[in-house]
Amino acid sequence: MNEIWTEKYRPKDLDEVVGQKHITERMKAYVASGNMPHLLLAGPAGTGKTTCALALARGLFGDEWKGNFVELNASDERGIDIVRGKIKEFARTAPLGKAEFKIIFMDEADALTSDAQAAMRRTMEKYSKICRFVFSCNYSSKIIDPLQSRCAVFRFSPLTKEDVENYLRMIISKEDVKIDDDALEGLVHVARGDMRRAVNSLQVAASLGKQITLDVIYQTTGLAKPEEVRKMLETALAGNFIGARDMLDTIMITYGLSGQDIIKQIHSTFFDLSITDSEKVRLMDKTGEVEFRIVEGSNERIQLEVLLAYLVMIGGSKR
Repeated sequence: MNEIWTEKYRPKDLDEVVGQKHITERMKAYVASGNMPHLLLAGPAGTGKTTCALALARGLFGDEWKGNFVELNASDERGIDIVRGKIKEFARTAPLGKAEFKIIFMDEADALTSDAQAAMRRTMEKYSKICRFVFSCNYSSKIIDPLQSRCAVFRFSPLTKEDVENYLRMIISKEDVKIDDDALEGLVHVARGDMRRAVNSLQVAASLGKQITLDVIYQTTGLAKPEEVRKMLETALAGNFIGARDMLDTIMITYGLSGQDIIKQIHSTFFDLSITDSEKVRLMDKTGEVEFRIVEGSNERIQLEVLLAYLVMIGGSKR
């Protein structure tokens, strides 16, 4: 288990990419023609953006792909100097072998400053014959319009539960991992369409060297069991504030969660509670306020207890 499974099982070919067929079919057309425009790959984390960029480069350049492909992480090198220096120098050099152009892959491009993005425009146009840019980002709204208009935009969607489960079963079979059925379901649940999170969580759980159970999954992924969060909320709605507060303590200590982690789980659990839609609306409004206070630096314990107290008041109005 010396290798990182996300790299060991990363698809090498566009046909192997999971759950993004509407995108891979268009990319295979680029491979077939031997040409491509500048690309913008946008979507949530762990949905295959980097994998598709690497597979596209392999398809276009074959064995020479490493010499004609450079990957930069814009969150590390995000200023205008990197555009004027490293990017421009690579863009202006001739491609290796029989390749007609090279690819510069800018990961997390939404972290680039506005000045850096503006400086990129001229470089993209001036060296377009020998260099193509592929931008990858989580939020395309943070990419300036002049860059977006120069690119073919591919929007990645979160992977379905079936796609994640099937890919995990393939890894489980090859690595001879022993896992309970409900643990696999829990792993798919906590992944929320993020394949990287699912595979990493599976490897961490498997590294314990024993049968993977549901408890192991939630402890290694840093999430509380949904039923425990729901029981805490229902206890507050029943008017037992002290009991709900004790459950909050247990959840935070057992799973090592931060206030923001718990707020996210509370938010997703609201829809399972037996309360009216108008009460859910009021809870959502209060949850957003509490989450904002935590992000801005307020004491997370106090704010979480404020939310539990609000649940007690909502439950009291029904009694």
